Amino acid sequence: MANIAEGFVRRSNKEFMQFLFIAMSSAAEVQSHLYIAVDQGYLSKDAFESIYKQTERTARIISGLIKCLRTKQTKQTRPTR
Repeated sequence: MANIAEGFVRRSNKEFMQFLFIAMSSAAEVQSHLYIAVDQGYLSKDAFESIYKQTERTARIISGLIKCLRTKQTKQTRPTR
């Protein structure tokens, strides 16, 4: 979440997208920690599955935002006739 906020205040969509990619990496990192937590007995399988699904959903939302910004960026850089 902090990566998204930090990227949002940057001057360009390109910089914002860089922070969104960092946020996606953070979601993957959380998933990795979840595997460790369930393997070590800190989380039940049900809790693991619930939280894991939330991280997947978050990553999909971030991915959609990146796609939207890329589309917007492509439209802005196309030459006009």
